[in-house]
Amino acid sequence: MKQNGFVYLVGAGPGDPGLISVKAKECIEKADCIIYDYLANPVLLKHTYAECIYVGKQGSQHTLSQDEINKLIIQKAREGKVVVRLKGGDPFIFGRGGEEAEELVAAGIAYAIVPGISSFYSALAYAGIPITHRDFAASFEVITGHRRADGTEDITLPDYSPQKTYTFLMGMKNLDDICKRLIQEKNFPSDTPIAVVTWGTMPKQKVATGTLETIAYEVKKTGLTPPAIICIGKVVTLRNTLRWYDTLPLFGKRVVVTRTREQASVLSKRLYELGADIVEFPTIAITKLQELSPLHDALRKLHDYDWVVFTSQNAVSIFFDEMFALGLDARALRCKVAAIGPATRDALRAYAIVADLVPPEYVAESLVDAFKGVEIAGKKILVPCSAKARNTLTQGLQEAGAIVNRVHIYDALQPEVIDTLKEEVKTADIITFTSSSTVRNFVAMVGNIKATVACIGPITAQECIKQGLSPHIVAKEYTIDGLVQAIVEYYKK
Repeated sequence: MKQNGFVYLVGAGPGDPGLISVKAKECIEKADCIIYDYLANPVLLKHTYAECIYVGKQGSQHTLSQDEINKLIIQKAREGKVVVRLKGGDPFIFGRGGEEAEELVAAGIAYAIVPGISSFYSALAYAGIPITHRDFAASFEVITGHRRADGTEDITLPDYSPQKTYTFLMGMKNLDDICKRLIQEKNFPSDTPIAVVTWGTMPKQKVATGTLETIAYEVKKTGLTPPAIICIGKVVTLRNTLRWYDTLPLFGKRVVVTRTREQASVLSKRLYELGADIVEFPTIAITKLQELSPLHDALRKLHDYDWVVFTSQNAVSIFFDEMFALGLDARALRCKVAAIGPATRDALRAYAIVADLVPPEYVAESLVDAFKGVEIAGKKILVPCSAKARNTLTQGLQEAGAIVNRVHIYDALQPEVIDTLKEEVKTADIITFTSSSTVRNFVAMVGNIKATVACIGPITAQECIKQGLSPHIVAKEYTIDGLVQAIVEYYKK
């Protein structure tokens, strides 16, 4: 008989993936099966190899009933799996986590609770509304704004206190009724401040403010839809002073990152921190070539070379992986080393190698110019690079009299991308390109779309023009930081 697995009832937090706990992240990483909700940000599942099953409930639309979800959790646990039940916010705050835990106890399945940051206060924080404040609210009350489907339970309305904050979860559908009843049945002043926050902590966050009497109109005018947090009380008046998230320079802008899946995170994180809604749409998949005997021959004869020139982080990692596989280490690299830019330079530093030459501009043309200050006539130079790399560097070094061995070690292929992701890309505000390959592959995969085009440098911009795209933004410094800064400056205008 197979031994039962283990179940973690995990709070995924309010939406911002940075607000998930360390313990919750650890659970996701070790899970065999993840059963996740509508409000659990799917970005959290990006790096897991677990079986992921969506059981979301959106309004009256249920993928599975609660009983079916309970049975599914128990079934997967009885298969001996580590199961993560991933729920938006906190599983024990209007998340039916208590009911699921009861079912696990009855089934004899071991489990643990991993609390999460709840939206009832975090969404307000991102809207610039403190749930308590010495001058306005000494306490708060959290209420469900959702009636049971069978109609056996009504919404429990609170009594009025001017020094309290009232927060309703899942109350969007009943907002008008809640406001009217608070005025009529609980003697709330009709001009009591109220805010409705939808998609709190996310780049698509929207906020409407008003009074109990006017909020239904404001919500309709703003076009707010669930999920939403309703906040009632004097603290709402602080929003205009304390709002910070929706004033970020790229707030709400949908930005497509076209780098490889492995390299996208750095750019994505920088843009997300500035309020952007990120769509990772990898247009290149880096594939190490199967035939690497030319590289192996060069590695065995590294002592014959005067320089090794690296033109990408990918070249660095594959070069050293193959070096180590041959039983060699950094001591074999007795020659000088050049890096095309700071990212490649930093990749070398990870192997304790300091680049002897980095050009002022991070393109092949600038690297060729930088070598003009170095005597390379008759010198042997190894250039491990992509099969699709431009010939500019090799040709420039040869014209300077160097003996160049250009060795292809990887290829940048066009990956398969699901159609739904392509549709997301078509609604983008900004498309970012970090190389000529990303441009060519993007156009082949999606075609020409109407969006602001941002390029990491002039070579990439030239490829955009060649492919029929108009580059609106070209970074002055050809780095990820330079690209981000150029995008921010563009939207300041």
